Amino acid sequence: MNKRPTPMRLSDVVAAHVRELIVSGQLHAGAFIRPEAVAEELGVSATPAREGLLQLQTEGFLSVEPRRGFMVTALSSDDIRDIYDAQALLGGELTARAAATITPATVDELERIQDALERAAAAGDFDEEERLNHEFHALIYRMSGSRKMRWLIKTTLAYAPRKFFAAVEGWPEASARDHRAIVEHLRTNDPENARAAMARHIRNAGTLLADHLARDSEPS
Repeated sequence: MNKRPTPMRLSDVVAAHVRELIVSGQLHAGAFIRPEAVAEELGVSATPAREGLLQLQTEGFLSVEPRRGFMVTALSSDDIRDIYDAQALLGGELTARAAATITPATVDELERIQDALERAAAAGDFDEEERLNHEFHALIYRMSGSRKMRWLIKTTLAYAPRKFFAAVEGWPEASARDHRAIVEHLRTNDPENARAAMARHIRNAGTLLADHLARDSEPS
């Protein structure tokens, strides 16, 4: 019997929303955030809003300023590049391991996901494209059989602005383009080229996000 997915706690919903606002450049370093304002925006009470912001403080996205509240900390383009370099190493290794054992049926499923992703991109349905992008990567990583490494890569995924996918120039196009090379090398059970294709894809995404944040932080 399939287990139902565990619903997110409200504090986690708050943390995910504000984290993505920061990573996508919609909240800048030095901006102040009030729990009451976040609670009103998301339709939750003040308690989970504050708990979510405290979670982001422990992750380094926010600091607490006496008598002023929560402030967005600086997130540089170099920070993003470092994080995506780490993600590329992990994602590349997971993809190489998946390539060694993946079945033609699973590759067919990846191609079906990719076909749907490209249709969503062509239609400008970026929410659906983002969902399919996440499904594409998750399926490959699951095929690796490496539970601990999958847990490690999840710690870097907080820096991918999923809800604001289209805000980063070039991201939707990169997902639609880069995945085909990954599928090709998985189809031929070629671990080293699959590793290189995934690592290249992730580093490309990191460069696009870093450039987006650098442009967004320039004085107007």
